[in-house]
Amino acid sequence: MNDLAGGLALLIGGALVLAAFFVVLAALFPDRLARTRAVAGRAPLRAFIIGLINAGFLAVLAAAGLAVTTWTQIQILGLLPLLLLALLSLGITFGVGGVVLLLGERLLPERGPVTRVAAGAVALGLACALPYVGWFGLLPYVGLLGLGALILSFLERDAPPAA
Repeated sequence: MNDLAGGLALLIGGALVLAAFFVVLAALFPDRLARTRAVAGRAPLRAFIIGLINAGFLAVLAAAGLAVTTWTQIQILGLLPLLLLALLSLGITFGVGGVVLLLGERLLPERGPVTRVAAGAVALGLACALPYVGWFGLLPYVGLLGLGALILSFLERDAPPAA
């Protein structure tokens, strides 16, 4: 019984921490996340495919960099794969932030922006915690959708959408 209570507390605490993180991210970068939200809402399939291609490309480059580092024994070259993976992680984080905005907007359209972001983050965090379907289906989908939406948001020439 203690394992169940501890796991439930960890799940709820993790969702609350995730909500706080995305609220702060939305407050610090409102324009970028608004553009990402707009792209994810307007063209989700295109954004997912762009995210999948770019994540695969960066992963292959990182693996090649690790192979070169191992082959040449020049340890300083090991920084390149780390930088590529950090760039990928940063892109996925900002992209998921845009998806959280979109989700919160669709769940609670009449509420304020902080409530929408928090609700979207909690809902997404709990949904991604669902065994197997959430871990291996929803979480990769949302990450790649967000990454693609972030990349496409840099290519837009329109004015940023209103939040």
